[in-house]
Amino acid sequence: MTQEQTPAAAPDTALEREVAAMIVSALNLEVAPEEIKGEDALYGEEGLGLDSIDILEVALVVSKRFGFQLKADSEDNFRIFGSLRSLTDYIAAHRTK
Repeated sequence: MTQEQTPAAAPDTALEREVAAMIVSALNLEVAPEEIKGEDALYGEEGLGLDSIDILEVALVVSKRFGFQLKADSEDNFRIFGSLRSLTDYIAAHRTK
């Protein structure tokens, strides 16, 4: 009997790809969605380098697509938008669609 070699908490790569594509489309970024890695930072100087206006745009498309609100004044936003993977994990836990 062989044991599958998967991490205990494997990231949802299909959802990561979908969210990356949404971000690229919503912000008209000049990067292919598949070039965005799960651990890439979304906000600030590193990674995608999104600013607060970009994050608001992303929050809007996420809310429309997945059926829940991301609040602009939430203390969790730095964690939620810290990386593609953290955003994807948050969506997976809170989505209604």
